[in-house]
Amino acid sequence: MSELEAAGVTVAGAAPASQITPTRRRRDHSATITFWLFVAPMVIGLGVFTFLPIAWGFLLSLTRARNSISLGDWVGFENYAGILGDAEFRKSMVTIILFTLFIVPLTFVVSLALAMMVNGVGRGTGFFRTVFFIPTAVSYVVASLIWRMGIFNGLPSGFANWLLYTLGEEPGLPFGLGQVLLDFFGGNRVVWIGTPHPPWYWLVLVTVRLWLQVGFYMIIFIAGLQEIPRALYEAAWVDGARTGWNTFRSITLPGLRNTAIAVLLLSFIAAFQAFDEFFNILGGTAASTGNQGLARPPLVYLYRVAFADQDYGRGSAGAFILTALIISVTLIQGRIFGFGRKA
Repeated sequence: MSELEAAGVTVAGAAPASQITPTRRRRDHSATITFWLFVAPMVIGLGVFTFLPIAWGFLLSLTRARNSISLGDWVGFENYAGILGDAEFRKSMVTIILFTLFIVPLTFVVSLALAMMVNGVGRGTGFFRTVFFIPTAVSYVVASLIWRMGIFNGLPSGFANWLLYTLGEEPGLPFGLGQVLLDFFGGNRVVWIGTPHPPWYWLVLVTVRLWLQVGFYMIIFIAGLQEIPRALYEAAWVDGARTGWNTFRSITLPGLRNTAIAVLLLSFIAAFQAFDEFFNILGGTAASTGNQGLARPPLVYLYRVAFADQDYGRGSAGAFILTALIISVTLIQGRIFGFGRKA
């Protein structure tokens, strides 16, 4: 019994234990059962399809699991040391870092620019949001094959080479832009995929990822822009400021601080998890598997180790190393930028 109850004071909204009827107990018991009936499928699904594979994969990383996923010959952290000492794995880390340096800033700038343009449109805002967001629903595999076989196939009939030819033959472009493009790309018969020098395959990989994800981050930026009080812009207008770089630097960017950090973190994590575009553009068929050596990210390399070489122990160890790296860098980024703090 609490001190209030001993003094004869009853807390508002709380019934004494003696007044809890059997009907109320049954009702509470029924609500508890209903709750677990709804939650149980999700909990069971997470346990069976998420947590159990993670735990099993970690145990595999501590064993010499070759040609089998059963536990047996325990080797401790030997697989971790082996994968870190592998020159191919280190090369794959360099590849994904280069890809991240390309795609993260580009995604940030393009998605923010699109968000500001769409948010500033008076009519048709919903239409433009839908148009730019639709690519997010497209499969990475399908988009990669379209980029590889349709746009950048290296043939004169491919869209990229056809566009270069059309621009090169167009005399009305200012400053001779068409000829400048032809000289830069070395003509209109560019082999976009398959040659290390020049490495035009980076253009293919970056543009397909940019097209697929920029609409998603645009929506996030639009949500952030709509949270900025309009009174700030009105006050700036009264003080003599005009829309442009000054208001963008003084009001928009500070107001988007947490949104911008979230976009950077999400795009960084997505970049380090790149697999589909690299696998399908550079090595989706037996005829082009040799191109995978041009740019092989960690997930593609670990896929080959685990499924082609049947070395599940080293493959699992590499996956946990990559996961630990992503988590560490994400936490460091959040700490440096102060994610969650008020602007």
